Amino acid sequence: MRLAGKTALVTAAGQGIGRACVLAMAAEGAEVWATDVNPKLLDGYDGVAGVRAVPLDVLDKAAIARVVQVMPRVDVLFNCAGFVHNGTVLQASDADWEFAFQLNARAQFWTIQAVLPRMLANDEGRGRGSIINMASVCSSIKGLPNRFIYGASKAAVIGLTKSVAADFVGQGIRCNAICPGTVDTPSLQDRINAHDDPVAARKAFIARQPMGRLATAEEIAPLVVYLASEESVFATGQAFAVDGGITI
Repeated sequence: MRLAGKTALVTAAGQGIGRACVLAMAAEGAEVWATDVNPKLLDGYDGVAGVRAVPLDVLDKAAIARVVQVMPRVDVLFNCAGFVHNGTVLQASDADWEFAFQLNARAQFWTIQAVLPRMLANDEGRGRGSIINMASVCSSIKGLPNRFIYGASKAAVIGLTKSVAADFVGQGIRCNAICPGTVDTPSLQDRINAHDDPVAARKAFIARQPMGRLATAEEIAPLVVYLASEESVFATGQAFAVDGGITI
């Protein structure tokens, strides 16, 4: 059990990558606090050993603090919440830009700020914790068409990740980002269905993956488990691409 004795907090845990990672960490022995803004999406955790489902809106700073305060300890934070906007810079609105940076970046700032004091107090004040942030290959790593706001906000996540890692590298805290390619999730399906021709849209998403297929959420989860575990104890400040070859 690679995560035995660890307590993890996961945002956007109701479906997709968040849910796959909750189940994978619980299977490895972690006690996982699975949070989501939609309480109905958390119903599927009823009876799942090692998982506590808690409604949470990560755009509510006070709500984040309340959840963290009642956790017995915090060893792992997986910031999974996010949103994908479509369009170029000429199609971007101020409202979309503000929302993307609130959810994709500021929410991570808030959750990290809330859990860090708890992590620094671990191991009798010697500090120990792993923070894992959801970024994307569409970021400072690679530009993708029609992802102006999304790419900018995820580039901010990578910068945020490296800054936290640099500030706390000597205090037992690790901070890394994961950068998936295109993953077949309910969120992606919603975006596909928003197109006039969903079949063509799905083919286009697949076509940009050199492996010729989309990833599954379960194929992203092992990287999160690795970063949550002591196996990755020497890794911090990194942006780990798991992208099916997009960045080759």
